[in-house]
Amino acid sequence: MSPGAHPDPARPYDSAVSSEPSLGARLRALREARGVSARSLAATLGISASAVSQIERDVMRPSVVRLLAITDALGVPLADVFEPPEAAAGPRGGAAGLERSGVAVTRAWEVSPVTLDGGVSFRRLSPHPTSGLDFFESVYPPGATATLGDAGLFKHEGYEIGNVVSGELTVELADDEVVLAAGDSISYPCSVPHRVWNAGVRPAVATWLIVHP
Repeated sequence: MSPGAHPDPARPYDSAVSSEPSLGARLRALREARGVSARSLAATLGISASAVSQIERDVMRPSVVRLLAITDALGVPLADVFEPPEAAAGPRGGAAGLERSGVAVTRAWEVSPVTLDGGVSFRRLSPHPTSGLDFFESVYPPGATATLGDAGLFKHEGYEIGNVVSGELTVELADDEVVLAAGDSISYPCSVPHRVWNAGVRPAVATWLIVHP
């Protein structure tokens, strides 16, 4: 199968990605690089140091909400969890000349998705980390939600713009609920309590742009 083919809308790039790097190791490296102890991070998140350890050892996968809470607490963009901090910063995919011109190119097979609690997966779409912006794709299996267990609405930093590519997503807001079908878009301040979930019977694929203050 040629790179970039989409055989399964639930996992569009699995055929091109041989293995998913450790999310826990990425989060641990980001925490240690900022000199934050596991106990201190746990206190900020309102969870136990043991839970932080389980996440960093990949014993437990964080929900979308927990992942955003971790990146907010560490003061790093969501994009930083998509590849290890020590990854080479040089051009990939034979795009050296373009890089020198300020143009970045990332091939579909060069980006591994991050799978979270409930099977929700995220994949970075921006070919190069961009200050103040997170641009990514999410895949929500049927019944999957952005929150862990019975947790309710949540909020985080930034302003969010979402577009549903396929399937259907429900966005719960503080005082409303919006059902988005393929081609529909939504935007809202991330400070507005919200939750995203897939009440449909097919996987839902969406793209998201988060603008940070």
